[in-house]
Amino acid sequence: MATGTYLRAGRSEMPLILGFNPSGRCMTVLRCRRRLKVWRIHDLAAPVAECAVSVKNGNCSADGKSDCSGFAGLNPALIASRTESLCIAFMSQLPRSLPVAPSFAETRRKDLWWGQPLLVFLGFSTFIVYSTWAAFQAAHYRFGPYISPFYSPELFGGAHSWFGAKPHWFPSWMPWSPAFLILWAPGGFRLTCYYYRGAYYKAFWADPVSCAVGEPRKSYWGENSLPLILQNIHRYFLYLAIIFIFLLTWDAWNALWFLDPVSGKSHFGIGVGTLVLTVNVYLLASYTFGCHSLRHLIGGGRDEISKSAVCYKAYNCVSCLNRRHGVWAWCSLFSVGFADLYVRLCSMGIWHDWRIF
Repeated sequence: MATGTYLRAGRSEMPLILGFNPSGRCMTVLRCRRRLKVWRIHDLAAPVAECAVSVKNGNCSADGKSDCSGFAGLNPALIASRTESLCIAFMSQLPRSLPVAPSFAETRRKDLWWGQPLLVFLGFSTFIVYSTWAAFQAAHYRFGPYISPFYSPELFGGAHSWFGAKPHWFPSWMPWSPAFLILWAPGGFRLTCYYYRGAYYKAFWADPVSCAVGEPRKSYWGENSLPLILQNIHRYFLYLAIIFIFLLTWDAWNALWFLDPVSGKSHFGIGVGTLVLTVNVYLLASYTFGCHSLRHLIGGGRDEISKSAVCYKAYNCVSCLNRRHGVWAWCSLFSVGFADLYVRLCSMGIWHDWRIF
């Protein structure tokens, strides 16, 4: 607040504090014992009388009971006169021109503020380029009991697919890959993720590029119109992502069983690929089950979540994972890409899968 004075009413004393909001409109705050009541003064005259009436009627009570009886004798004209004089005095001290918005990347910061957005840009770009290339290959996504997470579940296309060969309804003009049928679900989950949105808005759109740094645009639309309003479907992608966690867990289980070429029977074993796929599931599950939408789904509809022991435990578990949601997001992004790379290079004969036992 800029300045202040006191108005007396009988044996009571009421502070009348004057200030300005960012738009330059005058604002008064009348403090009634325990609670602040704020009125915006547009023309410095008539609305002031309204605030006096509110005080007179006891509408600024903190507990619902009138505790402003000491101000019942206030004269609205007195408040208006005092407020107007304070406004005029304070406005004379204001700068004659408003500050100009900084241009793009203009800032007074001395630190390496561009470092984090740059690393995010490089990390996301690397993953997008590699995953797109890998999805178009439609080959080398299986090796022994291992299957790349980019191609799991394999619905159509191969000897081990769920529903047989390439479907006839798939467009003939479009390159075929089993990954095209499933990657949209985990990809949509990550694209609409609350953490990722904040990260790639800064890194790719510079909106904003960093705190206290000039933006390339002057307006802000938020996520209330197309296409960003579609980000609100994140909660529905969550349901699909949970299903994929169970499917990838089944893949990790299958990675424990190796086929004996002599007897034709499967036997238990652990290879490096087994560990790669298992760690990938662990990281993906930690990222998925720490989702903000899941946290709201568990506890958002309850006023007192502690009254339900199951929900309380589940909420605490999700909250624990949610505290490191950004860390899980990056670790799982790396692990799912590396899992595909490992299976691919083993299938191509470039890497050898070392059997632990």
